[in-house]
Amino acid sequence: MADKKRSRVTVEIYGQTYTVVGTETSGHVRYVASLVDERMRELSKHNRHLDSKKIAVLTAVNSVHDFLKLEAKVKRLEEELENLRG
Repeated sequence: MADKKRSRVTVEIYGQTYTVVGTETSGHVRYVASLVDERMRELSKHNRHLDSKKIAVLTAVNSVHDFLKLEAKVKRLEEELENLRG
């Protein structure tokens, strides 16, 4: 299998510029960056005393928490589907 072409995309998150290297489309990378930026700004709005490092860690914790909840939901739905199939 051939390797996917890697690309570099420059994005801005919470006032900082980052270069992301990966195989996803530039549109996808920009979308993900915009979601992270949005989450960080929302957390910052409600926690004005926190510095950017703490905002970033809280954003990561919240994102992983959401991921784990979705992962559990997918597993439950897959099990339910398997039960329906018999």
